[in-house]
Amino acid sequence: MTSQNSSFTQRYQPYIFDQFRQSENQWENSSVSTPPTVPARGIKRNTPSEVTRPYEETAWMVSQDIPNQMDNNVLNECKLLLHQAATKSQINMNVSPSESGNIKNQIISEHDVNVNRLQNPLKNNSIYMTTPWFHGKISREDAEGLLKPRNDGLFLIRESTNFPGDYTLCVCFQSKVEHYRVKSHGNKLTIDDEEFFDNLDELIEHYKNDADGLCTKLINALPKENDASQTLVKSSSKESDDLCVIPEQDLVVCEPIGKGEFCEVMLGKWKNQKVAVKVLKDSSEAEAILMKSLHHENLVNLLGIVRKKDHIYLVTEYMSKGSLVDYLRSRGRLHVSRKDQINFAYDTCSGMEYLEKMHVVHRDLAARNVLIAENGRAKVSDFGLARNEKNAASESAKLPIKWTAPEALKHNKFSNKSDMWSFGILLWEIYSFGRVPYPRIPLADVVRHVENGYKMEAPEGCPSEIYQIMRQAWDFYPEKRPNFYDVKIKLTQLKQQT
Repeated sequence: MTSQNSSFTQRYQPYIFDQFRQSENQWENSSVSTPPTVPARGIKRNTPSEVTRPYEETAWMVSQDIPNQMDNNVLNECKLLLHQAATKSQINMNVSPSESGNIKNQIISEHDVNVNRLQNPLKNNSIYMTTPWFHGKISREDAEGLLKPRNDGLFLIRESTNFPGDYTLCVCFQSKVEHYRVKSHGNKLTIDDEEFFDNLDELIEHYKNDADGLCTKLINALPKENDASQTLVKSSSKESDDLCVIPEQDLVVCEPIGKGEFCEVMLGKWKNQKVAVKVLKDSSEAEAILMKSLHHENLVNLLGIVRKKDHIYLVTEYMSKGSLVDYLRSRGRLHVSRKDQINFAYDTCSGMEYLEKMHVVHRDLAARNVLIAENGRAKVSDFGLARNEKNAASESAKLPIKWTAPEALKHNKFSNKSDMWSFGILLWEIYSFGRVPYPRIPLADVVRHVENGYKMEAPEGCPSEIYQIMRQAWDFYPEKRPNFYDVKIKLTQLKQQT
């Protein structure tokens, strides 16, 4: 049940409309400092003051090995206290604040008495800390403050404050933020008690493919600030160990499917699926470390690495329709429609907008480095020259003259604005159906022509609005070029009109 507009009929509503949700100002004028949690099953609580366990604090959380280190006498006392509490609740159906406090202070248990509401003390969120969409323990107000600009489908996941132990999915739709409670159900996670998932990754993937009752499909995850830049700056062995290392015997390498300046790309098989294997000519893992920190539907996804003695294999998702430039040239005007062209432009811009937000400079954006998936979606690839914006000029490299901004060629000054110049060239490639830029101008003369103010003419049949974006991207002064966010808005409008 997928829907993308305001007239949809949801199978369920965001939990802000839930009957258990307190009103926003209910506790502002109350003498109670915090709102009550939902009482344990089988226990009646009459007043908020009877809730004593500080579930919002993390200091009481324990590791798996603590119960094994406890004295036998302490364990016996724990069991006795649990038994007394259970007996008392059956007789009186109530627990006094003092007794509840004693239980809180004395019991370290391997299970939680309120399994359907409260967090297991041994629950560990560290597996999600490296993901771009998990923002940990932030408030509803903080989440709404972070989710800007409020493009439909922008989302994050946080720990629930109203229901400790659960999560909250926060999604932008029509300039508002909807909050959905992600509940634990046994060992599964669910929003609607109909679809169940083993983990948050599966849940997100499901709702990326189908809104299925949400206000909109999940499109872009809001990254944590400086996630990518922090990953780029670090070079510790611990960081490398965080990469998904695939045993060499699990990967089958087949025939070559591409070759570049610094690598060769092979078709491979891993876990009974086709993958692309990028064979790096050096043993640096910098590209893998960067790709690991980037997660977007318009970026090629890194699956893992294989460490060999003299080189590294990067294992990525397989893009069955090859590079954008080959796709355009092989199909031409007969098979590539106006809709295809605007979709390719929008998808690439969307991926570059994400890199811009993450302060990452690609430095080698071109149609040859954009790949097409089976469903026709374009994804930016080849991050071999990508760098953090602050360090983009720290290394020299062999640069593609016809795609590189003049300040980068002359002064080694790379930025998201130099990527915008390259994006303008890529647009020209799309609308010329894969022609080589600056036709009829010798390579040695390109820089001189550009410095003299030359801009390529519009390809035949190119819409005037697209050509206007190209010319803006090719402004000689970087600060006068648009950013990817603004260009994406224009392309969104053109996409809707096409």
